[in-house]
Amino acid sequence: MTKLCRQRTPIPLTRRAMLQRAGTGFGALALHGLLAGESAAASAPAPSLARAKRVIFLFMHGGPSTVDLFDPKPLLERDAGKPLPFDGPRIVSSQTGNLLASPWSFQQHGQSGAPVSELLPHIAAIADDLCFIRSMCCSNSRHGGALLELHTGSDTFTRPAMGSWINYGLGSENDNLPGFITINPSGSHGGAGAWSSGFLPAKFSGTRIGGGANGMNVPFIHSPLAAPAHQRQELDLLAAFNADHLAARGPDPELESRIASYELAFRMQREVPGVQDISNEPDHIRKLYGADEETTKSFAEQCLMARRFSEAGVRFVQVTHRYWDSHSKLRDEHTKLSAQMDQPVAGLITDLKQRGLLEDTLVLWGGEFGRTPTAQGNDGRDHNPHGFTMFLAGGGTKPGLPFGTTDDYGYYAQENPVHFHDLHATILHLMGLDHEKLTYRYAGRDFRLTDVHGNIIHDILA
Repeated sequence: MTKLCRQRTPIPLTRRAMLQRAGTGFGALALHGLLAGESAAASAPAPSLARAKRVIFLFMHGGPSTVDLFDPKPLLERDAGKPLPFDGPRIVSSQTGNLLASPWSFQQHGQSGAPVSELLPHIAAIADDLCFIRSMCCSNSRHGGALLELHTGSDTFTRPAMGSWINYGLGSENDNLPGFITINPSGSHGGAGAWSSGFLPAKFSGTRIGGGANGMNVPFIHSPLAAPAHQRQELDLLAAFNADHLAARGPDPELESRIASYELAFRMQREVPGVQDISNEPDHIRKLYGADEETTKSFAEQCLMARRFSEAGVRFVQVTHRYWDSHSKLRDEHTKLSAQMDQPVAGLITDLKQRGLLEDTLVLWGGEFGRTPTAQGNDGRDHNPHGFTMFLAGGGTKPGLPFGTTDDYGYYAQENPVHFHDLHATILHLMGLDHEKLTYRYAGRDFRLTDVHGNIIHDILA
C-alpha cells in the first residue's frame, strides 16, 4: 500500500558549518525547511479529485437535540407521554421516562422541502444550501468519549485530531499561519485531545484561540520587544543553539517541530493580529452575521473570524459553541442557544457563498451526539449517540439533500446509518485524500484517522 507520508530526515551539520549558516540569520534555515517540506510534499501521492481546499467545523458542544431542530417526528407528537414502543439501548447515560414531544413546530423550507424547527429561521432560509445527514451515529454515550471519537476517530485512545490529519496530509496554504486553528474550544470532555496532534509531529496540532484567560487572542501573540529586529536577533541566536543541539542528537521529529514552531510563532505575530481584527469589516457584513446584536455578537464574531482565517489560507478552522447538554430546561436552554447560533451560522455560509468561497470550503455543523426522544425529568432529554443529524455545506457536497433517516421516534439511525468513521472518510475524500492511504507509522503499526473503518458516503457528493 502506498502511504502518504511527510516525514523527512535532516542532514547532520558540524557545529562550525551550523554557526556559519546561522551568521546569515535564521531566514536561510527557514528557507531550507520550507524547501525540504516542499520536497516531501512532492514525493507524496498527489491528492486527486479534491473538491474542498479547507474545512470550517462548527462544533455544537454538549449535543443539540436534533429531533427538536431538524428531524420532526409526527409519532413522537402523537404518542407523547407513552412508553417507547421498542427496546432502548442496553447502555445509557442515565435513565429516561416516556416519550417527549418537541415543544417547537417545524416547516418545510426551500425547493428541497427540508424540515427545520421554528427555532432556526436563518438556517431555514438557506436550507437549499445544506446537505443534511439525518442518520448519524457513534459508539459512545458519554461526552468525553463521543467528543474524542468525533474529533479523532477514537473514543478510548489518544489519537491525532481530524484537523491535524488534514494539516499533515496537505500542509498549510499560508506559511505565516498555522494550518489548524480552534476558536473558543472547551477545556472539558477531552480537552486538548480534541485539537492535539497526538503522535503526529507537534507542528500539526491545533492553535488555540480563546477558551481561556487570553480572551479571543492567541497566547503571547504580541511580542514583548518593541523592535522586531531585536526579536529577529534573539531567534537567530536561539536557532544556532537549537540546530547545534539537533546536529548532535541526530534526527528527532519532536525537536525539529519545536525549532520550526519558533519561526512560525514569529511570523504569526506579524500576521495573526491583522487577520483576527474584524473591526474593518463593513457594517453590512457584521449585520449579516449578527455581530451588531447582543444575543448573537459573541458567536458571530467567532464565525466571522473563522471566515477570515479560512480566507487567509488556514486549512482547518474549528469554532465551538456551547453548552447544549439539556438534561433539563430543554425549552429554555435550546431557545437561548439556538438564538445565539442560528444567525451567525447562516451568515457565515451566506458570506462564503457570495464571496465564491463555498465551492471549495467545506462547512460541517454538529455535536458529539443528539438527544433522546424520551424525557429526562419533565423537560429534558438524555444523550443519544444512536441517531441524530449533522449538516454540511459547500466543498463538493450536494446542496438541498436529505440523506438517511432515523426511526419513527428519532432514537436509532435506520436508513443509511453514517458513523463518524464514514463522515471522516468522506471529509478526507472531499479534500482529495484517501483515508486508507493517509497513514502514519507509530509504535510499530500504521495508523489513520478512520483506523480500520470508514466508507465514503458517495450519495452526498456533488
